[in-house]
Amino acid sequence: MSLKEILVSFGNAMWGTPLLLLLMGGGLFFLLYSRFLPFRYLKHAIQILRGKYDKDQSEGDINHYQALSTALAATVGMGNISGVAVAITMGGPGAIFWMWVSAFVGMATKFFTCTLAVMYRGKDSLGHLQGGPMYVIREGLGKKWQPLAILFCVAGMFGTIPSFQSNQLTAAIGEGLLLPMGIELTFAIKLTIGFILAIIVAMVILGGIKRIGTVAGRMVPMMVGIYVVAVIAILVLNYELVPQYLKLIFVDAFTANSVLGGAVGAIVVAGARRAAFSNEAGIGTAPMAHGAAKTNEPVREGLVAMMGPAIDTIIVCTMTALAILITGIWQDHTEGISGVTLTIKAFDDSLWGGRYLLVLALFIFAITSLFSYSYYGGKCFSYLFGAQHVRWYQYFYIGMVIWGSVASLGAVIGLIDGMYALMAFPTMISAFILAPKVMKAAKVYFAKDDL
Repeated sequence: MSLKEILVSFGNAMWGTPLLLLLMGGGLFFLLYSRFLPFRYLKHAIQILRGKYDKDQSEGDINHYQALSTALAATVGMGNISGVAVAITMGGPGAIFWMWVSAFVGMATKFFTCTLAVMYRGKDSLGHLQGGPMYVIREGLGKKWQPLAILFCVAGMFGTIPSFQSNQLTAAIGEGLLLPMGIELTFAIKLTIGFILAIIVAMVILGGIKRIGTVAGRMVPMMVGIYVVAVIAILVLNYELVPQYLKLIFVDAFTANSVLGGAVGAIVVAGARRAAFSNEAGIGTAPMAHGAAKTNEPVREGLVAMMGPAIDTIIVCTMTALAILITGIWQDHTEGISGVTLTIKAFDDSLWGGRYLLVLALFIFAITSLFSYSYYGGKCFSYLFGAQHVRWYQYFYIGMVIWGSVASLGAVIGLIDGMYALMAFPTMISAFILAPKVMKAAKVYFAKDDL
């Protein structure tokens, strides 16, 4: 077996049934264990997000809104556009229903893991306050659990390299802009795109989390806004088909007749896998962003984090799905029509200038993802080798942006997927063990009079 086959098999195996059971089953456990407690305070979560409780003197680097924006910058991306197309192609319309279910239980997971990220913050080698699963493990579980923290950081350094994002963005620019103009996507053009992306990324990530949070805070609403407006336009133009396809999503979720011929188990796996990859609940990346929030109330940050899967999967992924379904493009099995290409075709067929709007949204999606992933990988590197050496990782990361734009990923995608999935085990194990601490803090917090 070649190295490529080994790595591809590794990626597929890691994103198999055990991980889905861990993420879906774990989310269901947190949902029931909390007795839906955080869901009763959605209005309060929105007030926190709007800045009602922001205090400059609180410990941390960025406010609640910037923390959520940084986390969303990583999660709202290619998974919402190409990932949804893949889910429908593989699992049919019913896969979207199981994405919803996964996102709902994922909200409970985010509440627990991101509350813990603030509750058990620790100091890095430069004495700066940091959060994330590795610090939760070190500060909350003790030194005997250190191997689990090291596993998370090693997986995190490789799981967050930017090759997939830069590769897919280069492909989208070629498919959406250059090919219609008669320009072939040659190696030289791919390299040029890669260098431009690298320069943009370098200007932001070398400024640290405060700059990332500021830029993400401005770009995330814009990217979601552009995308939502474009999809709403498609839905309005085809409004008579919307009820029909919403019904199909529910019916097909339990019959799997559209694509899988009645294999309901396979459709559950297809939907849950894409949702897990899309909103990252339980993976451990979001706690690193939320752990940097300016707050002394861990539960407050957990409530903000809980909004992530709702925005990412329930809103953005659903809109992508409806755009693909009502245009009928999902039933087009023409060779080469899949992923980003499928979504671009759906927009192009139903909306004047649709492909250009989508490429613009894709550009912002991918760029903001590149910002956040650099922060995540840098934190993992700093934990292992010292925060004073993080520049070396950032230079490596910028190089990977260029390489990803010209590379045929293959084996590397298998490595990235496998490592990314491997991060979930330390994250979820520590969250299970420390869940009683979260509930104790939640009961104290929600008993306050000023909520």
